Amino acid sequence: MSRKYLPVPDSLAGERLDVLVARMLGLSRSAAAELAEAGRIEVDDRVAAKSARPPMGAVIAVELPDPVRPEAPAAEELQQSAVIGLRVLYSDDDVAVIDKPVGVAAHASPGWTGPTVTGGLAALGIDLARSGAAEREGIVHRLDVGTSGLMVVALSDRAYSSLKDQFRERTVDKVYHALVQGHPDPSSGTIDAPIDRHPTADHRFAVVTGGRPSITHYDTIEAFPYASLVEVHLETGRTHQIRVHFSALRHPCCGDLTYGADPSLAKRLGLTRQWLHAHELEFEHPGTGERVRFESDYPDDLAHALEVISAPMR
Repeated sequence: MSRKYLPVPDSLAGERLDVLVARMLGLSRSAAAELAEAGRIEVDDRVAAKSARPPMGAVIAVELPDPVRPEAPAAEELQQSAVIGLRVLYSDDDVAVIDKPVGVAAHASPGWTGPTVTGGLAALGIDLARSGAAEREGIVHRLDVGTSGLMVVALSDRAYSSLKDQFRERTVDKVYHALVQGHPDPSSGTIDAPIDRHPTADHRFAVVTGGRPSITHYDTIEAFPYASLVEVHLETGRTHQIRVHFSALRHPCCGDLTYGADPSLAKRLGLTRQWLHAHELEFEHPGTGERVRFESDYPDDLAHALEVISAPMR
């Protein structure tokens, strides 16, 4: 028996569970329905009916009777994978800085058949550096599928080497904005707590004794009646770091149901994913040696949620 974890992409959000699983795993709809009827499909750790309609950002766990490893899209398919909403803010011979929309993975991986940054750039005729594993050539850092905002990718081998070194040496300044539930106390501070795989849920991470060192700095930008907009600087870059750290403080990102957010507040704000955006990115240009800085505006869904939460109480 094998178990697959599938984050729900924007393109399939709201689809019936049997249809969604069939498309993401390459199964027939009847086979997916049989798995659901047998209780072998969970949505956010709960067994779900085949007629359920998971929102974007939910995590589907599927137990398969035999190990199944969906193949990553072939290179020729990736070259045709235009990504709606993917914007190239800057590019030259060495780097491209992109504004990644929600629902897009950084690169292809087993179990993911949705859009990718690598495929979107290929469709735009942008050639990435050949450094790195075949499925993630040119990728020097990643954003979660459910997180939007700035990424830099390497277009030359020297840029790949330089950027990897900068991320390793922590000289890249990554600034995120997050809308978190409640009001962190103190309003500005540092979260220094080790992170590793969740002990019982493989698709999640958690603060775990003996985990990898993880440090998050934050400042409150504005406090609202039920939430706070915070600016976050990462000293380390663990998977789901911001989401895990604020969840551990009992202030999860609004809309982040995977990490304990209030579903009623998420519904009120119109959120189907975590309110988390990679807002600023600054690094040393691999070719010129100059510090360059880029900024990304909030996408429509996050801007709407901010408008709702900041509106006067009626």
